Amino acid sequence: QVQVVESGGGLVQAGGSLRLSCAVSGTAIRLDMYWYRQAPGNQRELVAMISTGPDTNYADSVKGRFTISRDINHFNTVYLQMNSLKPEDTAVYYCNTVRLGKNYWGQGTQVTVSS
Repeated sequence: QVQVVESGGGLVQAGGSLRLSCAVSGTAIRLDMYWYRQAPGNQRELVAMISTGPDTNYADSVKGRFTISRDINHFNTVYLQMNSLKPEDTAVYYCNTVRLGKNYWGQGTQVTVSS
């Protein structure tokens, strides 16, 4: 059974930093990994992704501020380092992966940035 578990959200002032973690268990297959976020009243949007390559891609709104990376010891554990946070980064952040055509989502972690 594949499980996706996020951690690391919280409350931070504008300009601050947070690091989110995502651990995928239940599979030995190396996976592309994605971070999404959803703010109240908005659609869920893709924030960053890392392939097995590992190539990375970011939404324009977070380029230069967020960095996605993998754990060196656990390939399917990824991090999202978020710097220079803005109030508009406030959202629930979700980790996602796709294994054999099936989507797996974590429960989400709240990030709140105060002005």
